[in-house]
Amino acid sequence: MIRVTAYLTDHHLGPGGLAGPGRPTEVDLDATVTGPAELSLAGLTVRDERGGDLFRRPGEHGYLFDPAAGGGPLAGPEAQYQARGFGVTNTAYHASRVLDLAARLLDRPLPPLVIRIGPHSVPGRGWGGGHYRLPGEASPPEPEPPARSGEIHLGAGRRFTERPDPGCSRYFHAPAHNPAIIYHEVGHHICHHTADFRANRLRPPLDQHNGKVALDEGTADFLAAVLLGTPDIYGWHRGLIPPWDPRRRQLDARWTTACMCPGNGRAHANGTVWASALWTAHERVRQAGGAGITRTLLTAMTRFGSHGADAAEEQQRRNRFSELLRELLAADPAIAPVVAGAMADHGILPYGRNWELRARMQARAASPDAQTTAPGTSETGRWPRTAAVRP
Repeated sequence: MIRVTAYLTDHHLGPGGLAGPGRPTEVDLDATVTGPAELSLAGLTVRDERGGDLFRRPGEHGYLFDPAAGGGPLAGPEAQYQARGFGVTNTAYHASRVLDLAARLLDRPLPPLVIRIGPHSVPGRGWGGGHYRLPGEASPPEPEPPARSGEIHLGAGRRFTERPDPGCSRYFHAPAHNPAIIYHEVGHHICHHTADFRANRLRPPLDQHNGKVALDEGTADFLAAVLLGTPDIYGWHRGLIPPWDPRRRQLDARWTTACMCPGNGRAHANGTVWASALWTAHERVRQAGGAGITRTLLTAMTRFGSHGADAAEEQQRRNRFSELLRELLAADPAIAPVVAGAMADHGILPYGRNWELRARMQARAASPDAQTTAPGTSETGRWPRTAAVRP
């Protein structure tokens, strides 16, 4: 057991409920230092790939790093050292938190997960994102095959956050400092080992599909919202994006199937519809005295990923909102009526393909009997024009 610093969410600060990524706090972490920039926990390894000995100061205060406003290219050596060390401990804390939740709700641990911080970043061109990788073709290409059980790669950071309050200090957006990104990417690990939305278990182990569908992105966003305790999961680093813009990915009632866009490259935006519906169902179950739907969702995803023998056919089935909704309703009949009603309000029904759900909701929004158009949409039921930018 070691003492480290990590961000804890503080909903009493700032616009959107968060004044920053959280409040730096000392926490106990059941981890072992296994390398100069590596921590190992049960079923989890977190490593900074950029070289240097981050844990060169062992002792009572050796792992209590300062966030140092994210560090970044304008920071001095000491601030960069502190920010990188904090990135490792913060990532380890939040990743272990969501993995422990999943293990408790599934009654079993997930396969081991490796999180690497800093790959794909070269001098003069940083990468500020995060992705979940399996062995197989991917973009950007991986210099070496990821672990078969899955890896998360977090960029070193590329830009400073845009803050809604001009009085806020500048912060270099290092993904390892952002609990929302960490939770989202670990959510993909949970999805892969339960629902397996790309039917990768039916593919060769070293030729896995690394693309994500809307159900995968939406489920990962929902799990991040549950862990953060807010539907505005990206409000800190996307605070200048209006809540009604889908790039903000705020999980509220405005996002219905009428907003969905066909074609490739829309997994994040379309996933917001699924995530928003899950959040609505989760909150209604809680308001009715229940514990929410997180356990029910993980049970449903496990059942969802246990069917099929043909990869192409299974991949099509596992893209459909209605298919997973049926498993969700069957997983806990006691809350099924509340969940079904919440999902229907977002246009998600236990039958029909995604394009049929979209057409049905758009027709409903355009009906003369409708009091208003679908929330957050134009009169045609599509995304606002500002949403044309890929999130």
